[in-house]
Amino acid sequence: MTRRRARALRPRRAIAPIDPSRVRTVALARRPSKVLAAALGRPVRAGLTVRGLLDGLPDILAAHELREAAFRIARAVRRGRPVVLGMGAHVIKVGLGPLVADLIARGRLAAVAMNGACLIHDFELAWGGRTSEDVGPGLDRGTFGMAHETGAFLNQAIRDGVGQGLGLGEAVGRAMLRERLPFGRTSILAAAARMGVPATVHVAVGTDIIHMHPSADGAAVGAGSLRDFHLLAGVVARLAGGVYLNLGSAVVLPEVFVKALNLARNLGHPVRDLTTVDMDFHRHYRPSVNVVARPTAAGGRGIQLTGHHEIMVPLLWAAAEEALARRG
Repeated sequence: MTRRRARALRPRRAIAPIDPSRVRTVALARRPSKVLAAALGRPVRAGLTVRGLLDGLPDILAAHELREAAFRIARAVRRGRPVVLGMGAHVIKVGLGPLVADLIARGRLAAVAMNGACLIHDFELAWGGRTSEDVGPGLDRGTFGMAHETGAFLNQAIRDGVGQGLGLGEAVGRAMLRERLPFGRTSILAAAARMGVPATVHVAVGTDIIHMHPSADGAAVGAGSLRDFHLLAGVVARLAGGVYLNLGSAVVLPEVFVKALNLARNLGHPVRDLTTVDMDFHRHYRPSVNVVARPTAAGGRGIQLTGHHEIMVPLLWAAAEEALARRG
């Protein structure tokens, strides 16, 4: 038998169990702890006010971040710094158009930036009090997105307004005001046009149903969207000390925002001490880096709040209003 084989056949030395008798312990009072009694939540009872509910939330994780976001929004409003909302259409589809329109009317928002789908849902609700068709059956028949009034009104408003030197948001907002639509009180674009607040629309050609209609004018859509991008960059250039919120846009608005911010900085506007807040019911890559992380790396604070818009957005603004009222 070879020496190598003899070594291989030897039994391995048994591993001795560790002996805990000499373990060193530390005093609990001196051990760092991440959860403190002062941060715990309070019990809920019937009849709580909004302030009572908010005060009773734990000061831990998302509840802490909610308070921080509300504090920063209130601070920006109190100091006259801009609070700017970037949004996807889901915000409108879950019923928050009137809330955003009210924030515009009360001077809480300095500007609103939207993707192209917001045009459709904002108009349809203002025109007929209903929106959001069932895509599947319409797609089977080739009728999805073919509502005549939606395509005709929006494409005409875009063509006319851009011809007058307007961007997409102002063009459509003004047209909605002129027509006195039956449910116009729900419209974000109409509220912005009424108050003279910038409302910009950032379109990816082919993503919106009105692009399928024969009345679509690609030159007008492109020119209007570019004007709105330049307008948003002008808003962002003044955003130092302010707040930018990204609600429910996973791709378009985060990309537009980071380019607008870069353009502003390129032209000599540092835009420091910036607060950014991303809110969605999933966390996505682009908002995480292009809204929360990169824009605040040179100074500021990025916050992510995860949950359904129809719950989280009213809760955040209730907290911000309470923060304003406490020092009002």
